[in-house]
Amino acid sequence: MRTRLAAFAAPLLALVVLATGAGQAQAAGYRYWAFWDLAGDAWTYATQGPASAHPGDGSVQGFRFAVSADSKDASQPRTAPSFEAVCGTTPTKDGTKRVALVIDFGTTEDAAPGETPPAARSACAQVPPDATTADALAAVAKPLRYNSAALLCAIGGYPRTGCGEQVADPSAPKAEPAKSGPDSGPSVGLLAGVAAVLALGAAAIWQARRRRN
Repeated sequence: MRTRLAAFAAPLLALVVLATGAGQAQAAGYRYWAFWDLAGDAWTYATQGPASAHPGDGSVQGFRFAVSADSKDASQPRTAPSFEAVCGTTPTKDGTKRVALVIDFGTTEDAAPGETPPAARSACAQVPPDATTADALAAVAKPLRYNSAALLCAIGGYPRTGCGEQVADPSAPKAEPAKSGPDSGPSVGLLAGVAAVLALGAAAIWQARRRRN
């Protein structure tokens, strides 16, 4: 009899989960600054963080603020200027290197509530030869903000708050507001299904008892 009960418990549990969990929004990803390297005219996702990367003289690196699930679907900077286009008017200087930085603050769709992304911009950072990308960024795009895990949270003060927070998928079905009255709760069809499973389970238990007697 326990086997029969287990057989009917599984579909009953599935129906209950559908009744209680339907309509909940699912996570789309995280809102954060993605870090990129320009190779030729194509952006590639950086394999190091800006605090550990040491770009060479003539490098072009980019940052894009967006909502992304992971590095595979991360949004690239929307422009890919050459080094000359960004640093061509910055003269060379002994004991320094030049790094072209592209900073794309993203779109209003990816912005946090109450935030307005600034216009994208590029800048030429002239820094010591051993400087990291973070050093170059600090030279041209202050204020920067990091969290306790050294994750880059803000460039040029944007965004004002938040750091890599999880974001709900706006295209996912949203939970309906709570209702009151006879129409609240699971649908009539779903309740009928639960009732049917219960009825079948009760019949199986009754038959099992008759055989034992």
